Amino acid sequence: MNKTYWTNPDSKLLPIVCIVTFIVIMWYGFSVILNAPWEYDKAKRASISLSTTDLISQTWSQKRPKLPTPHQVVKEIWDTTVNKKVTSKRSLIYHGIITFYETIYGFALGTGLGILLAIGIVYNRATAMSVMPWIITSQTIPILALAPMIIVALGSAGFNGLVPIAIISMYLSFFPVVVGMVKGLKSPEQLEIDQMKTWSASKTQVLFKLRAPKSTPYLFTSLKLGMAASLVGAIVGELPSGGGGGLGFRMLSGSTFGNTLHIWSGLFSAAILAGTLIAIISIIQRIVLKKMALEL
Repeated sequence: MNKTYWTNPDSKLLPIVCIVTFIVIMWYGFSVILNAPWEYDKAKRASISLSTTDLISQTWSQKRPKLPTPHQVVKEIWDTTVNKKVTSKRSLIYHGIITFYETIYGFALGTGLGILLAIGIVYNRATAMSVMPWIITSQTIPILALAPMIIVALGSAGFNGLVPIAIISMYLSFFPVVVGMVKGLKSPEQLEIDQMKTWSASKTQVLFKLRAPKSTPYLFTSLKLGMAASLVGAIVGELPSGGGGGLGFRMLSGSTFGNTLHIWSGLFSAAILAGTLIAIISIIQRIVLKKMALEL
């Protein structure tokens, strides 16, 4: 990589590297501050004094630190992915696959529901006046309070495992799709709609020939937000389910047993999963919009 790439004002890599470096330095610093009391207490009970070097070394290598260092988190992720069988319940891949399926099912349900509601809102004024306020109100209810109710209600009806968590995931993911698609379906100018009417186009033809293509960029933006929300819903749904699997369950067990490495490794794994899924949507977006001649 040549020097001009780094010094180019339009380069996005240099600011990212600077910010990440700053975060890592601050992270290591706070690891020393938060983990130091335990080391001081241990040294006091052993009647020994700690040098600065010893303090830093020991705070960065505690087995159960209050704040694990970046290299400890990376090591934990490596140990629980590469050095563990996928079928092992100690494997992050095992838990990640469970969360992945919950996320995808919830995302698919939320996307379908969001698109249907958006079409109804755009084409029916009564639906827009009656449904849209309830859709907005639904997002003001804390999902942490709602998730246990959904788990219990669906569990008593015989639905356990993936279904309740997918419903919770759908609950969070459908909202950005509704909002984005409503805006997208309304994006055609009145002149374009009038032109379609002069060609005796039906409402269905206007939808599929004009509104749907125009709403495609809005749809993909909404899908990215919906995917992130779906993953959050899946993780939140795993907390009260007690199913024994998923990244949310792993983070909960880490919190229960005071293992912060499990919490942080699960958190970073969830972030990696979300980033990967959103990146896939971005790739599909570029391909689709390029073929539709909506993007150079």
